[in-house]
Amino acid sequence: MSELTGKTALITGSTSGIGRATARSLAARGASVVVTGRNAARGAEVVARIEADGGTARFIAADLTDQEDVARLAREAGDVDILVNNAAGASFGLSADITTEQYDAMLDGNVRAVYALTAALAPRMAERGSGSVINVSSGAAVMGDVYNAVYAATKGAVNALTRSWAAEYGPSGVRVNSVAPGPVYTSAPVEYLDLYIPLIPLRRVARPQDVSEVIAFLAGPGGSYVNGAVIPVDGGLTAVEPPKSPAAAA
Repeated sequence: MSELTGKTALITGSTSGIGRATARSLAARGASVVVTGRNAARGAEVVARIEADGGTARFIAADLTDQEDVARLAREAGDVDILVNNAAGASFGLSADITTEQYDAMLDGNVRAVYALTAALAPRMAERGSGSVINVSSGAAVMGDVYNAVYAATKGAVNALTRSWAAEYGPSGVRVNSVAPGPVYTSAPVEYLDLYIPLIPLRRVARPQDVSEVIAFLAGPGGSYVNGAVIPVDGGLTAVEPPKSPAAAA
């Protein structure tokens, strides 16, 4: 497949999980991929895997909680046609137990870095008359939970930015969308994620590839008229009521 040949894609947080799967999905479609993250060894591994599959990739180390690193990443990446704002951090707990450091890290990495990278790269896309920005949000943005108030707030902010940027950059040919995954087999313990299975209509937890394929669709010609959307990729988790036990139904 070569629908993205000639395009450069920057995927943040692409040394593992959804980001790594996205890097491989876009490279398989012909994009030249910029892999980025904090771990150079894992970055080199992703680049090597893409190259072994016949694709093109390079690695730029960056810590997205550091403003100067974000600015440097934008400079070193150069002209980007596809920006996938995937990297995010989470600290879960009761609101009174979240420290100032945890709060700042989530706001810096999950919102400010997304804002700064898009503000740096999307105007250059607009000048060229085309581009795609895809933000990785979360079902947490629309589902209340006692243990993730700050994380959910950052993903709600990402959804709001997506809509505003769709209005701002759309007239110049730049599309901005979000995908909102539910539980995904990434770094969280499998036994914790599997607790969601009875609540998900498809009765399985997502694999990173389930999300990366939707991102690839939005990045490619098939998504050419999709703009300002927040697309759930959660097996129906946020679309339907969870099943009730017979006792609850009575």
